[in-house]
Amino acid sequence: MKNGFKSLLIILFILLFASNFILSKELGISKKILMELKKSVDPNNPIFKMRLNAISNNNPSTLVVNTEALKKFHDFNFSNKIDIKGITNQKRSGRCWLFAGYNVLRFAVIKKLKLKNFELSQNYGTFYDKLEKANLFLEGIIGTAKKPLLSREVDYWLNHPIPDGGQWNMVVSLVEKYGVVPKEIMPETYNSSNSGMMNRILSKLLRKDAVLLRKMVNDKVSSEKINIKKVKMLKDVYKLLVYFLGIPPEEFSYRYKTEKGRLSPVKKYTPVSFYKKFIDINLNDFVIIYNTPHKPFYKLYSIKHDKDMADKRDMSFINLPVNYLKQMAKQSIIAGEPVWFGCDVGKEFDSKRGLLLPGIHDYKSLFGMDFSMSKRDRILYRQSIPTHAMVLTAVDIQNGKPEKWKIENSWGMKSGKNGFLIMKDNWFDYFVFAIVVNKQFVPKKILNILKQEPEVLPPWDPMFKTVCPN
Repeated sequence: MKNGFKSLLIILFILLFASNFILSKELGISKKILMELKKSVDPNNPIFKMRLNAISNNNPSTLVVNTEALKKFHDFNFSNKIDIKGITNQKRSGRCWLFAGYNVLRFAVIKKLKLKNFELSQNYGTFYDKLEKANLFLEGIIGTAKKPLLSREVDYWLNHPIPDGGQWNMVVSLVEKYGVVPKEIMPETYNSSNSGMMNRILSKLLRKDAVLLRKMVNDKVSSEKINIKKVKMLKDVYKLLVYFLGIPPEEFSYRYKTEKGRLSPVKKYTPVSFYKKFIDINLNDFVIIYNTPHKPFYKLYSIKHDKDMADKRDMSFINLPVNYLKQMAKQSIIAGEPVWFGCDVGKEFDSKRGLLLPGIHDYKSLFGMDFSMSKRDRILYRQSIPTHAMVLTAVDIQNGKPEKWKIENSWGMKSGKNGFLIMKDNWFDYFVFAIVVNKQFVPKKILNILKQEPEVLPPWDPMFKTVCPN
């Protein structure tokens, strides 16, 4: 009994000590802590005064431009380049993935027909992307109807009913199912180029529909009746899309003029027949390769719901060290094939000069603080994720290694260097996350990874459909 009583006293003492320690820990900012914080600033220090005056009266981004880094980056010649004609402009929309995908395809048309310039209708692709995403959302709501409203998956659907963002696999799905049309057949509208209000109205409608669909499932209404109701909801979506974007053509007449002025005869096409005749590319031959060090390399992954069609597979990718991506992209460009890629365009980017250059912004010198993080940590802590898709069109190889890359953007001619960006090779290391290349440029041992059963990542993974999110 004495030993038991002694053990009980020891336990009570430990609990009392632990509770006192927890209570004594300063969770808030006490007067003592506040005094320490104030002491960290010396108002009489000349360097502090200089920083205070400069930063408080200016946009910090204009103060951190590293002129020494700019001086070293002055050669804009390229050893291997693809001749790109014309620059596209996505304007105030998050369709960079679609523009980049269509830019790869339109290059094939220009090359095949020897055209001076040519654009595919991004508005046509947008129409069916939105329609398919609306159906995907409604199916997602039906599939999660028995889960709590505050569950993470339901929360995902309700937060992203019909986003602009997308990936390469969505380009493939849209083109294969709906074909393509020249831009003049279905030109841009105000709402395709300024998608914010359209997305808000469509989201408002879809969230209202979600309330009814969840109720029908939980009231044990038959699947047949739920599907009939879903189709009725999609009719409203289709009508809104027509109001916003126009009626997509089912058949159209078209002729073209070559660069030398030769005029083709007028012929009739459907969007699918136009694609098959003028874009001689098997999109299933392309492989999505990622460099995302928050996951093990040499593995196949898929991301749940990362698609725009409910009856298609989720986006899948092979995760590799960054040097593989560079090698494949280099080989593709040398062979004359542009490369779709996804990156975090806002980092170390001088938009005025069109330069992607590590060290171009010297925040450490301005603030006296170190902001550096590894690529893995930047991904995991959401400091850096894929935000933009563009097309690699040139590489400058010096001493057998890439020195810099030229990029076709979709922000119009006034952006960067006449619509193009120049990327230093080490920027590729830090901020490029994905490339899409023909399998002929992928080593056989890497292609074998496609035979693996993919590890499925959740839709809240940092690599999810974040390319041009809107």
